[in-house]
Amino acid sequence: MQAENPENKWLSLIPSISDYGFIADCHSAALVSRWGSIDWCCMPRLDSESCFGRLLGWEEGGYCVLAPSVEYETTRHYLEKTLIIETIFRTEGGDARLLDFFPMRAGGKHRPYRQIIRIIEGIRGRVPVAARIVPRFDYGAIKPWIRFINGQCAAMGGDAAFLISADFPLKLDRRHEVSGDLEIGRGERARLSLLFRRPEDLEEGLVEPPDATEIDRRFEETVKWWHRWSEKGKSLSGPYAEPVRRSAMVLKGLSNAPTGAIAAAATTSLPEAPGGNRNWDYRYSWVRDSCFSVRSLAELGYTAEAERFRHFIERSAAGSADELQILFGLGGERRLREYEIAELPGYRGSRPVRVGNAATGQRQLDVYGELLELSWNWHRMGHSPDDDYWEFLEELVNHAVRLWREPDHGIWEVRGAPRHFVQSKAMCWVAVDRGIRLAESTSRRSPLEIWKKAHAEIRCTVEKEGYDSRRGVFVRAFDTRDMDASLLLLPLFGFVDHNDGRMVRTVGAIREDLEEEGLLRRYPPGQDSLEGREGMFLACTFWLAECLARQGRLDEAHRVFQRALSTGNDLCLFPEEFDPRSEMMLGNFPQGLTHLSLIAAAVAITEEESKKERMRPTGGRYEDCH
Repeated sequence: MQAENPENKWLSLIPSISDYGFIADCHSAALVSRWGSIDWCCMPRLDSESCFGRLLGWEEGGYCVLAPSVEYETTRHYLEKTLIIETIFRTEGGDARLLDFFPMRAGGKHRPYRQIIRIIEGIRGRVPVAARIVPRFDYGAIKPWIRFINGQCAAMGGDAAFLISADFPLKLDRRHEVSGDLEIGRGERARLSLLFRRPEDLEEGLVEPPDATEIDRRFEETVKWWHRWSEKGKSLSGPYAEPVRRSAMVLKGLSNAPTGAIAAAATTSLPEAPGGNRNWDYRYSWVRDSCFSVRSLAELGYTAEAERFRHFIERSAAGSADELQILFGLGGERRLREYEIAELPGYRGSRPVRVGNAATGQRQLDVYGELLELSWNWHRMGHSPDDDYWEFLEELVNHAVRLWREPDHGIWEVRGAPRHFVQSKAMCWVAVDRGIRLAESTSRRSPLEIWKKAHAEIRCTVEKEGYDSRRGVFVRAFDTRDMDASLLLLPLFGFVDHNDGRMVRTVGAIREDLEEEGLLRRYPPGQDSLEGREGMFLACTFWLAECLARQGRLDEAHRVFQRALSTGNDLCLFPEEFDPRSEMMLGNFPQGLTHLSLIAAAVAITEEESKKERMRPTGGRYEDCH
């Protein structure tokens, strides 16, 4: 396949997914390579058209580089408790550090602009540095007109514009690019600002570039903002505390401040199979993933996100279960028409590049259970649904009661004929179960007799049709004996106890059929019509670790967790999938579902170990110390 691809000459230049770091401001997001290049950025929203998109088109997409102009080596990390990346450049003549971030401030959701700030500082000796800014709007389709307006460098194209400013000289290259050269010495600091605005703001002189003092102030303010947010959460002890903290920040970065929506990932079309067509746009808010995100953040004490997402779903669905989709745009948009950008070659030649997601029209029955579970947990924390929201929840339960016998496309959004997936049926049971609990707990008048009848019928059907009596395990769907890693979620929602013999055997069968080199697939290969062999699904591996921990198999849980943890990069960021053969990250990045599953597994392991530590041998048996 590569021999036929005219873009092959660029393959050696394109970084691996693991070479990227993630910065965000709860509006926009960007990926920064370890070599100081911003190769992906969408503004003003994370699901907007890209303004730097070299990730998906090396020549066409645009980028922003700030790095030494001589040979160098790098190391990098996030500044503690922040989403600020510090990259250390080491050259023969000196060292420098680069700080990359979106500025944050209290009330920042009302700012009329988005901004990336890049600060480079000398550490040792002197380092020659080159800057090159190549904006390309609308996924590379627009080469902006760049000119100086009132002494300011403005890049304008379509309805997008950058105000590019620096405290070192900038010059225009061929009217579509900006460059600059400087030398940085120990203790010296240089700054580059990219302000995203509308063209008319720049033409009318409504925007002033921030000076050095203001940029330094925004850096300090951003550090304090992230520290304040981090400290709102519960501190998790143990060896997994730092990955959990980092994952929580990733989820926060994937959120949208004005609406409360949470994106599934920061990118589109990073392939699940190199050279194949498993390339999807994940920059939207999936009801399922967002409910999982809220659960993970709430476990860490970030309960405000749960309330804001609840309002987002209620608004987006217009308060009606009939209007509920499985995913929405970050502003609540419904029309997410999927189309392909033929002009972009895709990441390392993996076509097509897709924008939008056709799964928005699918039926996925599990969303009813996830929303009811979210509301039930929120109620248990003292936040009962008001009358309007209860009406919405009641409609969701009635939909689950009416539709649970129907096939659907399932949690994995299979692009083919719908099937009777066991996980979907079980989540319909969860919707009815939590609806009954909420109605009884809040003394709501509801069709409880109908609900309780459906509650029993769903369980009976799943335990009969979704169970392989020969192996003694739950199965993927009613028409197959295959396994599916989503079955690991059954005990999480209380459909079956973790230590029920059927669940213990199911865990064993999943590992036997789907595990490879310590990681899990979603389901057996060949279950869909898409090209390529997809990688190991990291969220499923973390689900396995969580399930093993809840079964008291802590040594196994640690091994599985650490194996999944080993697939992250040096910044503790995770993709959707991983290929253990090539040790390559696959799929969109960073992937929210992976990070939230990491949190849930770490919490489970920590809690179960705490329970174990509270037990001590006394009089020949174990007793609780309390």
